[in-house]
Amino acid sequence: MIKVMIVEDDVDIANLHRRFTEKVPEFEVTAIANSIEDAIEMVTIVKPDLVMLDLYFPEGSGMDFLWKVRSAGLTTDIILITAARDVSALQEAVRGGAFDYIVKPVVFERFKKSLERFKEYKKEMLCKKSLEQNDIDHLLDRHADHISHTDMPKGIDPITLKKIMIVFDKLNDAMSAEEVGRHIGASRNTARRYLEYLIGAGLLTVDIDYGTVGRPEKRFKKTEST
Repeated sequence: MIKVMIVEDDVDIANLHRRFTEKVPEFEVTAIANSIEDAIEMVTIVKPDLVMLDLYFPEGSGMDFLWKVRSAGLTTDIILITAARDVSALQEAVRGGAFDYIVKPVVFERFKKSLERFKEYKKEMLCKKSLEQNDIDHLLDRHADHISHTDMPKGIDPITLKKIMIVFDKLNDAMSAEEVGRHIGASRNTARRYLEYLIGAGLLTVDIDYGTVGRPEKRFKKTEST
């Protein structure tokens, strides 16, 4: 069984997420914490495989808990369940290694899909003692898909977003919005909208190319850490 800990200050929502979790085979809720302080104390005792973590608490941010888990070296994975829809929250979740990011109000099918993907991910990790490059790419792509298919801001499509990142992966070079648009078959304005989103998410950087003639041009490049 996969042990789950729910960290949510609203008791009713915590119980709802418990019921959702227990409807998915091979998952059991072993603890519920209604404050960050309780969660920090309980996680070292319960040692859950997975934490379903809210982001907003009266006493602070759920990200404080996430970073404490990381600094303590615990092997617990974390799925954020939150009403936060801003890019900065998603960006920090990615940096903190969150497995998934689910936006409230939670739909059971989306919740179930997240848990089932996590279960598949854990099984693949456990059954392999060594990894080839293809195995690593598959596992990392599976993890990345959780974030990329999370509810995006209006006008941002996850499939188009992935196409753009594939272009940067293959070419590994700085490009203008017009060049990116040409590669994915979209207009310059459409490409620029996605590029600005990716900058906000910390996945791309931008520089100004003043060139020798004409007006300055923005050049986008994949960040070193992505």
